[in-house]
Amino acid sequence: MHLASQPVGRRERNKQAKLDRITAAARELFAEHGIDDVTTQQIADKADIGTGTLFLYAKSKGELLLLVQNSAYADALAKGTADAAETPEPLDAVMAIIRPVVECNRTQIDNGRTYLREMVFGDPNEPHHHAALTLAAGTEAAIAGVLHRDGRTPADAAATLARVVSAIMFLSMAASTNVAWTVEDLLRDIREQVGAILPG
Repeated sequence: MHLASQPVGRRERNKQAKLDRITAAARELFAEHGIDDVTTQQIADKADIGTGTLFLYAKSKGELLLLVQNSAYADALAKGTADAAETPEPLDAVMAIIRPVVECNRTQIDNGRTYLREMVFGDPNEPHHHAALTLAAGTEAAIAGVLHRDGRTPADAAATLARVVSAIMFLSMAASTNVAWTVEDLLRDIREQVGAILPG
């Protein structure tokens, strides 16, 4: 029998069920109260597990936030990439990728800013942190693909521009001076900055 077609064992199903409960509990509590006002004990209680078990799945509250936000970020990136594929003009296509990522990040502003901080300063050996960095790299790759697709921008230059665009997006979302800005305010500012660096 092919390995991929073997049924998932009870132990694996139990692990996945606990992870699902932890993710749902953390998502609900972080959305309602913000990461700073939630304890790991509250998450464990809501997920109906012990705190020791909780730390087997995420070693810190920051890792729990990464766990929760990574799923939403992945969905946002998939939507943005699909929208960009239908958008011919490069700047509009880049902004099509960026829009759902910004919307996702600003759902709960403090959580979004903490997520970015954890992504930059967290432990890259932790699995949820690694997943966040992989998503950031995926965002850059999607932007580079848009910039290179018409053949006017060489692949190396597109990759470099994508890193700069990504930095603009993340810094704009993280900046404390922008906390009161709406999603549309942020997107206008990002578009202006990105438009200034893209080739003709």
